[in-house]
Parts: sequence; C-alpha cells; structure tokens
Amino acid sequence: MEREIEAFISYLHNIKKTSSNTEMSYRRDLTKLRIYLEITAGSPAVDEVTEENLKKYMAYMERKKFKASTISRSIASIKAFYHYLLKEGLVRKDISDCLKAPRVERKTPDILSVEEMEKLLNQPSGGSDKEIRDSAMLKLLYATGIRVSELISLRVSDVNMQMGFLICREGDRERMIPFDSQVQEALRRYLIRARNHMASNEAKDILFVNCSGTSMSRQGFWKLIKSYARKAGITKDITPHTLRHTFAAHQVENGTDLKSVQEMLGHSDISTTHMYLKLGKPSVKEA
Repeated sequence: MEREIEAFISYLHNIKKTSSNTEMSYRRDLTKLRIYLEITAGSPAVDEVTEENLKKYMAYMERKKFKASTISRSIASIKAFYHYLLKEGLVRKDISDCLKAPRVERKTPDILSVEEMEKLLNQPSGGSDKEIRDSAMLKLLYATGIRVSELISLRVSDVNMQMGFLICREGDRERMIPFDSQVQEALRRYLIRARNHMASNEAKDILFVNCSGTSMSRQGFWKLIKSYARKAGITKDITPHTLRHTFAAHQVENGTDLKSVQEMLGHSDISTTHMYLKLGKPSVKEA
C-alpha cells in the first residue's frame, strides 16, 4: 500500500495542484491506516483490503477516543484515496463507500472585538525595524484575512502598492485581495525604512523577514502575536488564526456580502463561510 499512497500524493501534487499542507494531511491519515492494516491484517495489498478492515479501523479510532473531526478527516482521506485507486484501475470496487463520517459540531470561533483589535494593532508603535515590520504584518493580516502560512510566504512582487491589493497563491489557484490606505502606508514604511536593513541576500523577494534576515516561521509569528496580545491586556487565548476569524466576522457585521468574504478567505465551499453569520448582528443574519 505504501507505493500506492505515494503515487496518490504525487497525483494530488502534479495533477490536482494541491497545497503541501493538504498533501501532508492525506499522507499522515493514509499512513496511519497502512500501519494499522500491517499490524491487524498482515499488510494486505490495496485490492485485498475489505470493507470489514475499514470498519474495524474506524471502530479502533473510536475506542482510542479520537475526536470526531479527526475521524471525519481520516474518512475523507480514505475516500479520496479509493476514488483515485478505482479511477486508476487498481481496485475493482470503491470499498470506502461503507464509511460514514461522524457528525462534527462546528465550534463558533473566538474573535476579538473592534476595541481589542485596535489595542492589538497599536502595540508595535516604536520606530525600530522590528516594530515597523510587526505593525505592517498585523495590519495586513487583519485587513485581508489571509492565513499565517500565506502571510509569511508572500513575495514583494505579490503586493501591488499602487493599486492596493495583494495576490495569494495556493497550488494553481490564486486570489486577489484589496487592502486599505492604512495598510498601504504601513507596508510602504516597512519597505522603505526597515526591510532593506533586515533582509539578507538569501531572502531575495520574500516580503516579511525575521531578525536574522531570512524567512519567518509560523512559530516565530505565533510568539510575536502572543507577546503583543499580553501587552495589549487581551486575556482571550489568541492564535494567529484568530485574526482571520476576526477579519471575516467584522466584514460580515459591516455588511460585506458572504460571497465576497468567501472569495477573500479562499474558501472553496461557502458553507464554511456561513459560520460567520452567527457572529453578526440580527439584521445581518436576516439579510
């Protein structure tokens, strides 16, 4: 099965143009299944795996108290894998049809109020290169709702300063997101006054660099945002994704139509964006 899993990941990467995060998730889920089958069923070939094997694997995950969301994601990975195997003629039947995903309660995300968001954005107020950079990053993140992974992957060439928008790329998909004049000014200040001092030759076209002059990491940004939240006196448990949720909730509350928010966030399914209606005013929900 290991060979077929790698062929499937290659198919996702080369044909479906999926993101590296998606590919890692599929590989992780399918590797867990493969190891389970090695232990319990003696490493059957893909066309020898039965519906009973898959049902027992689900029962095993439930016994081990895996979260419903984890089980649901694993089922989605297995189904995608077997759809591929059937398409390639490697199995005669899609046995994953027997799997039913558990119901996952979608938790309403934590968001910051407008006042809390203003306090957070005002924290990096000094004139050091680092604070100029941090101010630009926080303002851009809140103004566009992009993911942290997208933020730290941005290139200077992805940002159109004159027109006030940036391009986010994921696989072969890209989306254009506008930003306002405040973000424009923060970015211009960073590019003119700080980035040239901070960036090393290795950074090349990378927009936001760390204090060593190279690419920032997710962990580095996580520490940064936690530090500023403490300084702002915000007691909520903030993660980098909190700003994405806050952006979406504030956009919906201010009357931005759901389709536009979906496009800016890069959600493939608008039902994912619907959760932000719960956080809006009654008049917005009715609309």
